[in-house]
Amino acid sequence: MHDSPFDLLEELLGTIAKTLVDNPAEVQVHAVQGQAATMLELRVHPKDVGRVIGHHGRIVRALRTILGAAGMKLHKRLRVEILA
Repeated sequence: MHDSPFDLLEELLGTIAKTLVDNPAEVQVHAVQGQAATMLELRVHPKDVGRVIGHHGRIVRALRTILGAAGMKLHKRLRVEILA
């Protein structure tokens, strides 16, 4: 059971990222909550960063759009950052 809606969003981002990368065991998502926004930090293997970003940033842009829309429903801004 999830403690908060943000836990569900963390799980969603992690699940999507694991399907995109070659090293799914190294995918980690961590939420850092601020007053105005919540940052979801997606950590992947350095060789998988390009797979998560996508050609011309299309994949990461789509992830940010989906999670941003979910954040609007929660009345909170969400940011997605990719870390290697």
